This record gives sequence, C-alpha cells and structure tokens, in this order.
Amino acid sequence: MSTTPSQIFVARLLGLDVFDPLGDRLGRLRDVVVLSRGPNKPAACVGVVVEVPGKRRVFVPMTRIQAMESSQVICSGLVNMRRFRQRGAETLVAAEIFDRKITFRDGSGSGVVEDVGLIQTRMGDWEVNEYFVQRGEPGSSLLGLRRTKRHRVLVSWEQINQAGQHEPQSADTFVAAHDEMKAADFADALHEMNEKRRLEIAAHLQDDRLADVLQELPDREQVQILSALGLERAADVLEEMDPDDAADLLAELNDDTKTQLLDLMNEDEAEDVRRLLAYPEGTAGSVMTPVPVILTPESTVAEALAYVRREELSPALASAVYVVRPPLETPTGKYLGAVHIQALLRAAPPEPLGDILDRELEPISDVAPISEVVRHLATYNLTSLGVVNSEGRLVGAITVDDVLDHLLPEDWRSED
Repeated sequence: MSTTPSQIFVARLLGLDVFDPLGDRLGRLRDVVVLSRGPNKPAACVGVVVEVPGKRRVFVPMTRIQAMESSQVICSGLVNMRRFRQRGAETLVAAEIFDRKITFRDGSGSGVVEDVGLIQTRMGDWEVNEYFVQRGEPGSSLLGLRRTKRHRVLVSWEQINQAGQHEPQSADTFVAAHDEMKAADFADALHEMNEKRRLEIAAHLQDDRLADVLQELPDREQVQILSALGLERAADVLEEMDPDDAADLLAELNDDTKTQLLDLMNEDEAEDVRRLLAYPEGTAGSVMTPVPVILTPESTVAEALAYVRREELSPALASAVYVVRPPLETPTGKYLGAVHIQALLRAAPPEPLGDILDRELEPISDVAPISEVVRHLATYNLTSLGVVNSEGRLVGAITVDDVLDHLLPEDWRSED
C-alpha cells in the first residue's frame, strides 16, 4: 500500500498514542469516524475515537487534529471528555467498515474491505479516497473468501459499491486486529457498536475469548449476545466463564432458558453454578468463587506456590491458599485456616502449610450479607476471604473484585 505524504491508512492509526502540542499523552486512538455524503461523493472523515485514561472513549473532531503520522497523532489538546456516543449517520471505520462486503461498479466481482485510506484535501478536510480490498473469485461467498483463491487490490472510492449496513458482515479483520487487546478493552469496543455489529463480532470469537469478554460487558448486552448464540454454543461459552460470572448471567435469563443451559453444560461446571444460584441474592454465597486454591495441612509451601502461579488465577484469588481436611472439592472437609502469599514467600519450600496457618482470621458465613463481607475485607485489609457453611466446611472464597461488581451502580461499565 503506497501512500502520498497527505494520505494515511486507518489500520496504521489504530492503537497509536495521541498527544497534545506540548507532548503530553492524551490517550490511544481506537477508531475513525466517517460520514457518508451519498454515492457520488467520498465519505468525509469527521473525527477519531480516543481511549483516554480510565478506559473512557471520547470523540476528537478532525478540526482539532494537527497531525496524523505513522507513529503518533497530535491534537490541539482541547477535548470534550464526555463519553463518545455514535450519531445516526456516523460510521466507525474499524468496527463497521472493515470486513464489509463490496461490489465493483464495473461488474467484475466482489470483495471485502481490509483497510481504508484517508487523504487531506487542499481545503484541509479529510475524506476517504481509497479502499484496500481482498478480492474474491466470482461466485465466492463472503464467509468463504478466506478459504478461496483471492488477491488484494487498492481501489478508488468511485470504483466500488458498499453493501447495505443491514447485510451480514464478516469479523475476520476486526478480530485479528484486536487479538492482543485485553478482554475489558475489547468489551468496551463492543459496547460502542450497534447491536448488529456487536453480535457478528461476538459470534466470531473463540469460546474462551468470548467468555472473558462477556464478563466485562453490561448485563443487558451479555444477555443479548448469549441469546443470539443458540443454546449449545451458549452452554459451551458458559462453561468457559468463571462460575460466579456464569451464575450472574444465568440469573438474568428466564427459568426455562436457564434450565436448558444448565442441562447442556458439563456436569461439574453446572454443579458449581447451581450451588451459587441456590443462595439468596446479596449474600456471600451468591457472589463467591467456588474454586479457590485449596490444599491440606500436610501440603508444602513449594506445592502451594506452584498452585498460585497458575496463569488462570486472578491476583485476588492467588493471594491466599485455603487449608482444609479432605475432601478438597467444595464443600470441603473442616476448614482449618488460610495462608497468605506473603507467608508463603517468607517460609522454607519444604515447610508444611499446617505450621504457618493464620488461624486467627475468621472466615465469613455463606449467608452473610455483602455489607458484612465488605466490612470484613476492609477491617483486615484483605483481598480475599474464605466462605464457610453452617457445618464449618469451605464452600468458596470471596474476593475484592467479587464485591466491587455488586457495590458499583449497575450501569458502571457504560456510564461516566
């Protein structure tokens, strides 16, 4: 893709740092906003979406962009920090034009858009002038393009017709371009999209990736995506989610759908979720994680450190090991105490956990209200806490992130 000095392609802009004229970093460019001006004029580029600290996405008009280079974007620094809201006629290039099907006006076939070129006019405005298109053989379908013979071409905006916004659209390019993005940031990008595009991209994700992203979306959008997947795929995704997050999502569904999904899930995974759903809302048991790190008093410090190093553990869950009598599956045998990560790091590797137990810190009851859990965590400066039933058996652990989700307003993920 060759460019002139005043031309730049959107894919090269995504992820670039945005600075003010003094060199202070404003945020990171996440998308470009264009406005259609009809079939006989190129689309106008009206601004960019910038992710500022706090993961908020704001709109920066092109009138405030002083320079767009291959390594950075410089703006005037005067930015409205209100969260970006897409207006009816606006289109997000990365989210909605990448992967869109096009047809060539000369009747020579079709393809899909992989990139969009922007050029600055003599008047200083920016507009779309070229499309980088993956061209398929005549008769190949959109979803089959990546499995058929194809080649890429750079074409002027005048040479193509874009498919309507309501037509099915692939998600290959978008997912590949955002593969390294953290689940929370990917979820934020999905949240900004219209419902059609959100469902298309979600359906394209692998089960484990979709599970991680779903956990970071508002409840309404979680239900929307899960309902569109079909029961069998939805059950597979729920199996990949943390049990407490899966239980929260299932609680938003009607009883019939909930029962069907639990029946389709792996028996062990479903059992953990059923136990959480059995607790009254607002109790420790309803928000706890039923699979913390659990070992016996005879287990060594070396074994415990090996367990807490596991990549799938969150930092909060890795902060403590819970020591019990067998069985080790929740509900366990008698709860004996906890060993915190600092104690593990200070002890000799062969030392048994039973010798370094914190026996003074009491666990919380599984029916205790969230307010009591919060006070307990704050009083003793903890990031996690064991949860026991009336028989003194460990049934799970509750972490700071578990209670934060329930203390924050329901719309905290989407509102300023």
